[in-house]
Amino acid sequence: MARSTLKTPVGMLTLEGDEEGLQKVFFDENSYSTIEVEPCLQEAVEQIAAYFDGKRTQFSLTLNPDGTTFQKRVWQQLLEIPHGKTRSYQEIANQLGDPKVIRAAATANGKNPIAIIIPCHRVIGSDGSLTGYAGGLHRKKWLLDHENPYKQGELF
Repeated sequence: MARSTLKTPVGMLTLEGDEEGLQKVFFDENSYSTIEVEPCLQEAVEQIAAYFDGKRTQFSLTLNPDGTTFQKRVWQQLLEIPHGKTRSYQEIANQLGDPKVIRAAATANGKNPIAIIIPCHRVIGSDGSLTGYAGGLHRKKWLLDHENPYKQGELF
């Protein structure tokens, strides 16, 4: 398994994967420097950098996350949330075909191993509130603001 770490505006991100695809992207509080980019992760690093530079709104990478069949169904729903948009946990459950799986969907969302690319940060509470995020609510807010097509300008 190849591993690379890169510096982003929201902290260090570590990527893990191999020729079969990207398996993990996570905020790495224990890393303070960029690790040389492994060849099989080069494209992912470039696409993530372009995302943070505001030059990319969609990713085109081979993903290979480890999870249960249900978790993978939830993660697939997350991939369908457009850049700059959000969905509630209830909407995700409804899209899965069973409104009663809301808690299971929320749990699967929280276990997403590929941050940012599988955009679990785009899932919010039904009331519009920012709910939990494995990377911290400050990062979730930053990512949503970064993706918002309607930037609030400074008044003074």
